[in-house]
Amino acid sequence: MEKRDRPAADPELRRRIDDLIALKGGGHNPDLVADIIESALKLLTDVEDRGDVRVIQTAVRELRYAFRLFEPYAATRKVTIFGSARTQPNQVEYQQAVEFARKIADAGFMVITGAGPGIMQAGHEGAGPERSFGANIRLPWEQSANPVIAQDKKLITFKYFFTRKLTFLRNSDALALFPGGFGTLDEGYEALTLMQTGKGRLRPLVLIDKPGGTYWKTWDKMLREHLLRSRLISAEDLGLYTIAETVDDAVKCITRFYRNFHSTRFVKELLVIRLQRAPSPGTLAALNSDFADIIEGQPFTVVNALPDELEDNDVPQLARVAFGFDRRQYGRLRQLIDALNGF
Repeated sequence: MEKRDRPAADPELRRRIDDLIALKGGGHNPDLVADIIESALKLLTDVEDRGDVRVIQTAVRELRYAFRLFEPYAATRKVTIFGSARTQPNQVEYQQAVEFARKIADAGFMVITGAGPGIMQAGHEGAGPERSFGANIRLPWEQSANPVIAQDKKLITFKYFFTRKLTFLRNSDALALFPGGFGTLDEGYEALTLMQTGKGRLRPLVLIDKPGGTYWKTWDKMLREHLLRSRLISAEDLGLYTIAETVDDAVKCITRFYRNFHSTRFVKELLVIRLQRAPSPGTLAALNSDFADIIEGQPFTVVNALPDELEDNDVPQLARVAFGFDRRQYGRLRQLIDALNGF
């Protein structure tokens, strides 16, 4: 069994856990699974309340199932669509959501929605069930899976919002928000918080208003007049989202984000940015000048895949730049990605 990063433990307990894993035929990441088993056993003495243990039990079950469901589609980029369950088919926003989902699916993306009615159903109608995932939530009144996704194997029903949110954000490469209620705003704020703090990947967050609509413009005005003016956020944080009035603008915002940029990964003190095309020496010099304020340590340098990336076979074929990022200014990092997409 792989022993990487295994903490000190009772040798006899570890031996028995290893034997149990071997009995099940081994598999992926046995060292991490062994740690999960050991942590589960600690619940016997550490947590007395049965309801608390049920939370852990259900969360692990839901996440395991969700990760297994998404795994075969890991190579396909996905867009999560949020919006009101109360939006009716005759409303402009519903028709926009159908059109957006169809066009983003035609651009090569799959679509994830909350699987309910309204904007969620519109997203599935546009993309079609074969290019859709549904992440439903059990509610005491209204939420059942919409008829487009109800019989599809790519539908999951969650008990907890937090496991559902994790599934949305972990598997999405972009987020598209249509007007909605508390849930839509909650998802949008969580995505912004995760990106602003570096706890979530940077990705396009597109807010789609109907032509002439003011829903997201009013929301943006509140952020600028209260959060920005009071210095509760920085001006660069406003670049973590984009307001679009047309479906075509929303689709362009997402596809352009991945025109050259692929992904990022921290390797020790370096942030590695994987790209389709490496920058020229002149572009590299411009990056070191224009983004000097976020460099802490090594300047921007073109590199090959680093040893940790090679060990994990983490897209080693792609071009790369690496630099010492200050790990604070993620709004500026988003501007850097836009710059890399522009050359």
